[in-house]
Amino acid sequence: MIRKTTWISVAAKVLALSVLLMTSPASANGYREQGKTVKVAKSDLHVTPPQDWNKLSIRPGKNAETWTLDGEQLNDVTFYGGIAPGKPLVKERNKKREPLPKMKEDTLLIDIPELLEGTYRAYKQIGIFKLTSTEPSKFLGLDSVKFTYEYVDADNLTRLGEGHAAIVEGELYMATFDAPRLHYFAQGLDAFHALVGTASLP
Repeated sequence: MIRKTTWISVAAKVLALSVLLMTSPASANGYREQGKTVKVAKSDLHVTPPQDWNKLSIRPGKNAETWTLDGEQLNDVTFYGGIAPGKPLVKERNKKREPLPKMKEDTLLIDIPELLEGTYRAYKQIGIFKLTSTEPSKFLGLDSVKFTYEYVDADNLTRLGEGHAAIVEGELYMATFDAPRLHYFAQGLDAFHALVGTASLP
């Protein structure tokens, strides 16, 4: 009899292969080499990846960019750099018909998870989204908020996520990690933590 865990492993590998085969050169990546410090999200945010990563060429917003290890659908690290008051986390498709929640001058750390939730619901058309934890933490060497969440995407795949956010001189700096609940979230979480641990501002 084939064990259940074997079926899970096979399913995960098939999912990985299918996603990678569907990835076109147009959405191919910029290489982010281990040990080389780079600026991210067109901001003063710097990271020094402890391992090689790929940066997707398609940016979700002016001050946002996405990195991945195995493909955007399998593990997705998004950096948000210096989101100013009055600005959304990602680019609005239609400001009048599909407005996104904005960073505000009076936004507090405790408000950031709700800001991300609202953005996901509107931008990614997510109906099922649940914050699972929120706690004080350290990010960029500053007081920050760490939060976790889960949601069901457009393909009815349950994804888990974790975010780290700090507000610096009224602007938001944040890194999030999203991956399918099955296999990939647990597999990539340590790599995300190692990457986020190198984040700094001059």
